[in-house]
This record gives sequence, C-alpha cells and structure tokens, in this order.
Amino acid sequence: MASRGQRPEHSGPPELFYDKNEARKYVRNSRMIDVQTKMAGRALELLCLPEDQPCYLLDIGCGSGLSGDYLSDEGHYWVGLDISPAMLDAALDRDTEGDLLLGDMGQGIPFKPGSFDGCISISAVQWLCNANKKSDIPAKRLYCFFSSLYSVLVHGARAVLQLYPENSEQLELITTQATKAGFTGGVVVDYPNSARAKKFYLCLFSGPSTFIPMAQSEENEEEEARESTFTVERLPLVLTPVSTDDVS
Repeated sequence: MASRGQRPEHSGPPELFYDKNEARKYVRNSRMIDVQTKMAGRALELLCLPEDQPCYLLDIGCGSGLSGDYLSDEGHYWVGLDISPAMLDAALDRDTEGDLLLGDMGQGIPFKPGSFDGCISISAVQWLCNANKKSDIPAKRLYCFFSSLYSVLVHGARAVLQLYPENSEQLELITTQATKAGFTGGVVVDYPNSARAKKFYLCLFSGPSTFIPMAQSEENEEEEARESTFTVERLPLVLTPVSTDDVS
C-alpha cells in the first residue's frame, strides 16, 4: 500500500496495489465513492453523447464498477476492463450491470473494430507511465493502448480519460502517444487553482476535430477551453492543459 504522500503507481504494479483491502475502500468509503462517481459523471458529460440515446461504452480501469454504475443510471450499456482481480471481484459482489473483463490495457484492448460508441476512464492511464519490469516500455505500452482504443471506437466517437499526470513531461508522453495513434482532441483541466479539486481530462476524438468542452472554474463558472486542439491532419502537437486561468 502506498504511504502518505506517495503516488500509488510508485508502489508497484496496479494488480498488486489494488488488493482486497484497497478494493474494500471503493465499496465502503463514502468519500471515495462520491469522488469516483462525480468524476464519472464529468467524463460522461465531456463525451457529449446524443441525448436520450443509450450508447455502448467502454470503461477502462473500471475497478469496483462505481463509474459503470453511473453509466447504467444514465441509461447506457457498458463493458469494463481492469487489471485487478480483487477490484473486479468487488464489482461482481456489487452486482454491477456491465460486463467485466480482466486485462492489461497496456497490452491492448481485445475487441473488434468499431465496437464502442465512446470510452471513459477514471484514474487509470497514468499507471502506464511506470515500468514495473524490464520489458515494460511506457511509450510502447501507451501507444499499444491508444492505437487499440482508436480501433475499437466507432469512427467519430470520443474517449474521455480522467488522469493524474505526475508532471508536464508525463502528460506530454501520454498525449504524444495518443496523437501517434491517430487521435485528435485536447486536455481540459477543471478547478486549476485547487490542489484537491483539480482534475485533468484527456478528451480524444477518433475522427475530425470538433469543439473542446468547457473547463470548470472555482466559481463553478464554465469558460470556453481555447488552447489545446489537435488537427484532423494529425500533425504533431504539444498539448497545453486548458484552464480558466488563461481567461483575462
């Protein structure tokens, strides 16, 4: 288990960190449940799905199924992928409505092309930036993940990945591999001035670039995200996190 102040991904592989004790927190800890549910709600909002239309969604790093429960409550169908048997067992014990699959996202997503109308992920992608064994090369694992994700999405669909980048270099590593895989899109940062509430959402488009969603500020106002957009031609791009600080 990670000590106070230590990032979880520094403590070892996710399948070991998320053991039965850790999984239990995602079932019993009301604050963790509330935070996970709110982030799932925000990710779904940023997907910009058609209103009143059930969609078939992929949840990467689904854990105990909290984010999936939110998708179900909103009328969607979903499949969850996670590397932790303990977390998936917790999801099964909670009788989640989605289908669950044990797997390593760094080895690719094992579904047919065009299977999903969208994808969300909560607090998972940053785990791919760490090498837990000599054969792990973060850039290659990220590219494998993003290229397979691009394939399994319906053309024009979105993926919204909430993540906790350790620093700007790690965020650039992640977004560079997403670009190489064919995605367009950008980064939305909610509550950029709050140490606790600040959240990064990588918004990816599997087709032509469209508008970047709105970033939330401390005052709960929404202001247009202006800076980080990919191009449909998939030219190299340095992604700058979008925040409301940039609005004068």
